[in-house]
Amino acid sequence: MCRKIIWLAALYTAVSAASFLARAADSVQPDAAYQMPLANAALLTDIVSVQERLVVVGERGHILFSDDATNWTQAQVPVQANLNSVFFVNKERGWAVGHDATILLTEDAGASWQIQHFAPQTDKPLFDIYFSGPQQGIAVGAYGMFLRTEDGGNSWQPHFHIELLQEEDREYLEELKETDPDSYQSESEALLPHFNRLFADGNVLYMVGEAGFVAKSTDMGTSWQRLDEFYNGSLFDLIRTPQMSLLAAGLRGHAFLSSDQGNSWQQIMLTETATLNSAFAAPDGAIYLVGNAGSLLVSRDGGATFTDYSRADGKAIVNGLVWREQLLLVTEAGVKTINLSELE
Repeated sequence: MCRKIIWLAALYTAVSAASFLARAADSVQPDAAYQMPLANAALLTDIVSVQERLVVVGERGHILFSDDATNWTQAQVPVQANLNSVFFVNKERGWAVGHDATILLTEDAGASWQIQHFAPQTDKPLFDIYFSGPQQGIAVGAYGMFLRTEDGGNSWQPHFHIELLQEEDREYLEELKETDPDSYQSESEALLPHFNRLFADGNVLYMVGEAGFVAKSTDMGTSWQRLDEFYNGSLFDLIRTPQMSLLAAGLRGHAFLSSDQGNSWQQIMLTETATLNSAFAAPDGAIYLVGNAGSLLVSRDGGATFTDYSRADGKAIVNGLVWREQLLLVTEAGVKTINLSELE
């Protein structure tokens, strides 16, 4: 299942079905996102802070920005694809990715966007994007989709990392490459898991996905090492805690800590059983887990224990961040703001 909450799959299926006939063609001209007065109250999936500006992305190509977390302006966006993630390399230049293998670029702090990659014929969403600098970036998504750019996104090339497969699958593909080359490509795409999230930790890049998939790269994604599986469900996020442990979170309220760079993991006992969509840490050392059914969990001891502050409205929380003494959450019902004093 994809990076952004299981129930989103049903919602996105309706959108995909509506455009199925159009996708039969290899070249589809996208429609621009509609300007909607209540876009900040619709389904939103990611949020970033770029110096004094906030940028959020969501369904139907909605991208909004704000300088005060109260007044939101909808950006001009050339697609109606559901967007899953946003990343900025500096205060002006950023990217957003989503369905139809969409990659969008902004060079004016999120006010306007242009298409760098759009491939609805693939019928695959991108779930995350990361740039190590202005020119080098990667985007990842469903069924092992992995795109790389060396020129700031002007061109994107697909890459197949056979080292991310299980050993038995690698052996199977190597044999297939010799005996049935025509089936090699389709089989290679089918064997890789969904890549749900990227996390840059200094010079190390981590990636998590479905079926307990975790991998790390020490050369910013050029080559990868697949780590031993410690959980058979999907993982949707991974962060470094202020106490320098790794924390992974995912399906059905499962969360894990590693104090040895991912070589071994210990499960965190949580009261929530809803899927956890994202994890993030605040400057004061607090760690937040957010997820379906209004799940909001806070730890102040490095992730050893969490206090439950789940929202009574039950609205799924997809991601969030701490900004100016406030907790900002992107949810299925838009942006929600909580004063940090309410969580003490």
